[in-house]
Amino acid sequence: MDAQQQTPPGTTAAMHPVPDHGEQSYRGSGRLAGKVAVITGADSGIGRAVAIAFAREGADVVVGYLEEHEDARETARWVTEARRRVELVPGDLQDPAQCRALIARTLEVFGRIDILVNNAAFQMVRQSLDDIPDEEWRRTFATNIDAIFHLCKAAVPHMPPGSSIVNTSSVNVDKAPATLLPYSATKAAIANLTGSLGQLLADKGIRVNCVAPGPIWTPLIPSTMPPEQLEKFGQSTPMKRPGQPAEVAPVFVFLASDLASYVTGALYPVTGGTPML
Repeated sequence: MDAQQQTPPGTTAAMHPVPDHGEQSYRGSGRLAGKVAVITGADSGIGRAVAIAFAREGADVVVGYLEEHEDARETARWVTEARRRVELVPGDLQDPAQCRALIARTLEVFGRIDILVNNAAFQMVRQSLDDIPDEEWRRTFATNIDAIFHLCKAAVPHMPPGSSIVNTSSVNVDKAPATLLPYSATKAAIANLTGSLGQLLADKGIRVNCVAPGPIWTPLIPSTMPPEQLEKFGQSTPMKRPGQPAEVAPVFVFLASDLASYVTGALYPVTGGTPML
């Protein structure tokens, strides 16, 4: 990857190379036909790839995102091209009221929720503890873990048996790099929340799982990492490269579908070969 820098949250169009979200490669087979999926952070990156895959599998999609309107409209275009309905809902999920509003809008437009993908995240690379502002610590936890609690609490009463919640964790659950202290802490919390919530909701027939990506090429990377680190991004994996969003999305499809009917409370690594045991 070339040295490059963006201001958070970053945009897809400014990235070089532009990530692969499966626009030209993903082929659906009706695994999510008739479902309604809420996907946070679906304007770009992993979220966009999941939205494209879900739509091609037959799901209508609600795109939750912060403020990247151009990216969100591009995601919507791909969902529409798959002949599925799409609703764009901007807003900051740090605010519990916005989490509830996202679910309320979904019910207003589609009348149901079958899949909730908690994918929106924030990170910043910091070289020391003193470099982490108090507000940044709070923002990371509010976006990455608090929002999942509020979204699940709002959505679960409206999710029928057979529904699925899929959370985005990280390889950093195991690796915990020193320079991503708040982010790594939240991703470990997501893994544990997934395990607990999977047990808690099992008797309702709602499954809860998480995906743990390794280094994936998304706008989060050039907007939160120093440019000099990008040339080596992903090279520490056994595959010696970063992953593309399109390489993560199929795992979300599996966990959201009936193929995973006996899977809950689990963590699925997509790490380019870095083991999570």
